[in-house]
Parts: sequence; structure tokens; C-alpha cells
Amino acid sequence: MKLADVPTPALVVDRRALDHNIATMSDALPGPRLRPHVKAFKSTALARELADAGHRTFCCATIREVEGMAAAGLGEDLLLANEVLDCTRLGRIVDAGVARVTVAVDSPETVDAAAAGGVREVVVDVDVGLPRCGRDPADAADLAARARRRGLDVRGVMGYEGHLMRVPADEKPARVEAAMRVLLDAHAAVGGELISAGGTGTYAVNRWATEIQAGSYVLMDTEYVPHAPAFRCALGLWTTVISVSRKGWAVLDGGLKALSMDHGDPTVTEVGDCWFVSDEHTTVRTRPDRPVRVGERVRVLPAHVDPTVAQHERLYVVDGDEVTDIWPVDLRGW
Repeated sequence: MKLADVPTPALVVDRRALDHNIATMSDALPGPRLRPHVKAFKSTALARELADAGHRTFCCATIREVEGMAAAGLGEDLLLANEVLDCTRLGRIVDAGVARVTVAVDSPETVDAAAAGGVREVVVDVDVGLPRCGRDPADAADLAARARRRGLDVRGVMGYEGHLMRVPADEKPARVEAAMRVLLDAHAAVGGELISAGGTGTYAVNRWATEIQAGSYVLMDTEYVPHAPAFRCALGLWTTVISVSRKGWAVLDGGLKALSMDHGDPTVTEVGDCWFVSDEHTTVRTRPDRPVRVGERVRVLPAHVDPTVAQHERLYVVDGDEVTDIWPVDLRGW
């Protein structure tokens, strides 16, 4: 199959850029130093590529992702890095013996839910500065004690410094260290072998966590590249020009229903600049020196990979003009 034969709009993955990204991160964080986060790409086929590169432990954001990874035989060590109030589906996976499942907890309610649902292992989620989930560090030891009283094995702590992923490079090391000092203090009180933290934006400076939960690096997006310049944009939305105006614009056949816009406009450098995006269209201001014709194929780079992937059913893997694989986005949904 040729790239020109792929129906549009569709997500295409540049094989060479993907291989570069996987190799670059594997060199920096080999084996279990990296716990790839599957929420960024939601495909067990792509997760298998990372397992083949030596990364056998994975992060998940939803129960559905845990179920899919376990069903694909990729359940050696799955961390649901999210709070869950009904763990019965996770307990069934544990009881079946098809995956090792650990869940994050940050309250008595989530501890009790893990115990009642049949999950046997937890990490204490600690607030390290991002106003999202996470226990007050001063209360981490008490929560761990409650978990152990409920018969749970406390594997350690996690804390996501997501608020620091995009801070200026000269500020990042010191601010990440401050956040991780909080996590290390909590770990001293909680115990366990895991100190799980980090992401694509801090992987290069976070030397305190035992494992880094990076995911965006695999496919990357235009908004993240300045904060992790070692990686390349491997994901693009493959579109067709369906209309051209003499007034200086062209219209592509992929829009809001094919792209996530929460991090800004997509990039359309091949033919011009993104003007605006509608439900089914992207309107591009064309350059006077770059003629555009109806029927031309154009690659659009999304500003936010994770939710863009979640809107599609498959990824077309391409090497030049050849489609080498079609990977289902089989971890979609909840």
C-alpha cells in the first residue's frame, strides 16, 4: 500500500522518526528506568515496539488501557497512574493471573476501593506541586499504613511534576529537584521500591525518580518539541486539499473531529500557515510562491498528540511513500 492510497483524514506515523525517538529515549533511560505511558499513543502494537526496545513496564491512565495491555500479553508490570473508585475490573485481571496491576491511591476511599476490588498492590500518589491528584506529603505515611492494614502491598510512591514540563530550561533542574525532594521525603516515610515520576518534559533532568513515566516522546507534537528537542514529530494527520481559493487560501479535509486543539493550532508548513480549523476542515493561508492544487495530499502536525490519537481507530506506519504497517488504536475508550 502506498501513502497516496491512504484514505484521508488519517493518522500517519513516520517510521524513521519513530525509530529515532524510541532509540533516543532508550539510550537515555534503558530498560526499567523508563515506564512508558500508553495514554500518549493508545496502541498495543506500538507498546510492543517499546517492549522490544527493553521497556517491559508500562503506565496506564484508564482501566480500559490496563485491560487492553493485559489482553495483548503486555501485562508484566502495569501501573494505573490514576485514582479509581471501582477496581473490580482490575481485580478480575489480577485474579486471572494475566497481569501484575498496581494502582495509585491518594485517599482512604481509593485505598478501600483497591482492597475491595481485588487489587493487591498500590503506590501512594503524592502532591509535588501540580494541582491535580496527589496526597499531602505529610499524610502519605498514614495512607500507606491504612493500605497495609487492608492487606495491600505498598510498592512506593509516585508524583507527577506536570507543572514543570514546559518551564524554561535554565529553571527546570532546580524546580524539578525541589518537587522530587518532596517525593523523596514521602518515600522515606512510605517505603517500597518505586519512586515513580517524570515525563517527556523532565526526563533529562529528573535523576531522583527510579522510573520515568514518559509517553509523548514516542510520537511527539509541535507544542512539546521546544521542551524536549531531542525528539522528532513522528505523527501527522494525512489530509487532502479539497478546495483552493484565488484569494489566498486552501481547505484540507481534516478538522476539529480529527485533531485535538487544546494546545493550539496544528502546523501546516508544507503549503502555508493554519488560518482556522472547523469541524471537518482546516483552512490554510497559502504562500504566493507555493501553488496548491485540489487533490494534493498534505501532512498536518498536531499540537497535542495524546487526544488526537484517541479520536482515530488506526495508525498508518509509513517509510517514505510505503505503508509498512497499520496499527489499531485499540486502547481507546473507557
